[in-house]
Amino acid sequence: MSSPAALSNFPAMSIKDAHILLTQTEGSPLAIEEREIRGVRIKVWKNAPPTLIDVFKASEAFAGRDFVVYEGERATFAAHHKAVAALVARLISDGVRKGDRIAIIMRNVPEWIAAFWAAVHVGAIVTPLNAWWTGSELEYGLTDSGAKIAIVDAERWERIREHAHQCPDLKHIYVSRSTEEIADPRVTRLESIIGAVNEWASLPNRPLPAIGLDPDDDAAIFYTSGTTGKPKGAVITHRNIISNFFNALCGQARSYLRRGEMPPTPDPSLPQKVNLISVPFFHATGCFAVMVPASFGGSRLVMQRRWDAEKALELIEKERVTNAGGVPTIAWQLIEHPRFKEFDTSSIEVISYGGAPSAPELVRRLKETFPKLQPGQGWGMTETSATATTNFGEDYERKPASCGVPPPTGEVRIVGLDGKDLPVGEVGELWYRGPIVVRGYWNKPEATAQTFVDGWVKTGDLARVDDEGFVYIVDRAKDMLIRGGENIYCVEVENALYDHPAVMDAAVIGIPHRTLGEEPVAVVHLKPGKTASEEELRHFVSQKLAAFKVPVKIAFLHDNLPRNPNGKILKKDLKAVFEA
Repeated sequence: MSSPAALSNFPAMSIKDAHILLTQTEGSPLAIEEREIRGVRIKVWKNAPPTLIDVFKASEAFAGRDFVVYEGERATFAAHHKAVAALVARLISDGVRKGDRIAIIMRNVPEWIAAFWAAVHVGAIVTPLNAWWTGSELEYGLTDSGAKIAIVDAERWERIREHAHQCPDLKHIYVSRSTEEIADPRVTRLESIIGAVNEWASLPNRPLPAIGLDPDDDAAIFYTSGTTGKPKGAVITHRNIISNFFNALCGQARSYLRRGEMPPTPDPSLPQKVNLISVPFFHATGCFAVMVPASFGGSRLVMQRRWDAEKALELIEKERVTNAGGVPTIAWQLIEHPRFKEFDTSSIEVISYGGAPSAPELVRRLKETFPKLQPGQGWGMTETSATATTNFGEDYERKPASCGVPPPTGEVRIVGLDGKDLPVGEVGELWYRGPIVVRGYWNKPEATAQTFVDGWVKTGDLARVDDEGFVYIVDRAKDMLIRGGENIYCVEVENALYDHPAVMDAAVIGIPHRTLGEEPVAVVHLKPGKTASEEELRHFVSQKLAAFKVPVKIAFLHDNLPRNPNGKILKKDLKAVFEA
């Protein structure tokens, strides 16, 4: 950790003064202005690129650098641009037009990124679907979004093969990394259009089309679980996505000012930053907080087929990784790996995370392991296009339980049950407003009206704010838990359990897990005369829901589950079942 003397002299500047200096200095890239967006006046980043097209153009300055690394595959920015242009030409010939939805259903592979940028360049709305979903869940996402094109890997094709005929809007499917010939007339191998990753550099140069886009045009639909058990598609604009990574840039610059240093000026001659991507691109964090800013800033993205801590340590050493994290689980698994000291991890500069509860001791352990490290954590949600508050560097060391403060374009409120703002230190529902707040839910006007009010998103999180403006998440008002960054709404899992013929009563709760944050467990009461084992019920749920939603333990009660006078299950009383 930083020396006591260093922390005793911190902060050199207040958060308010740091924000004023960053946003009001002549020529500052972080200058802000007010704009009216959908009838609400909010502060926006004045000098941010207008659209994602402009972000992509900025990456042309790094043509010779490696951009994507995946197992034995590697492509430069220039090679990646060629693959994007080839796919854009095909999508146009497929009849894709501005506003059409293009679904991406893949694990983290280079083709995912190429598909994203190709969809952007035809003005389509990028619609990533959770690669962990079952076939029926993916069918829902495809039909709900009305996706016209799906770009999938071979594993996901096997899941949707029997469901594709139930998606009437789906006109064409591109399948990557398949070793078999697929007879379906709607299916084409993606490699026939862009080739294998290591072949991208040999593709011809093609011009990209000029398409008129506005900062507040729809750019993406990212699905988030709903309390009804059906996911909702958050509609995210170009401004939302770009504002997210400007929030992060501001948070890092603020950290320098708070310790009495001037933020460094970007210097393209310095060694390339290298990101080990350990969260899915189909999450707002993986896409908006890692992939898009890496494209903008010329960073390298290093991917794994699936997360493996030992393999990650090998990659950190080999690729000289500078940035890692994603969720607290990743940080814990790295520093506690039994072979950690065998690898050279001296290149690491930043480890940051969010998306799950984080033990305050984690920052202490990270600073002990990486003395020069700048640790960070933040809070956000799909409805805020990823990061809404940040806690970085010495601020995080001082207040490890806080998820940080909003940027100068963001505002937070703590709202009581009566709808009025609460004073400093009191707990209420966290509301957030800023240019990262999405415009609503896809084709769900009632849910949109319930969640978004005058530019504010009602987060459902219970929080408090201290006298310096630091936000502390206390609990979730929604009946939801977060396992390693994945949202699990309890009612969805409970509904799956209720479908079993032996189950009379069921409740799902979260129990603490040191690295994952929480894990789902269930308590059930069986019908008289019926039997079912824990293994049987877990298997039953796994046939209906993605694997991360399946309870890790199921306990059986001989009596009815405890309820209050209104009939609501007293879940707090069920935690004692698992305390042993």
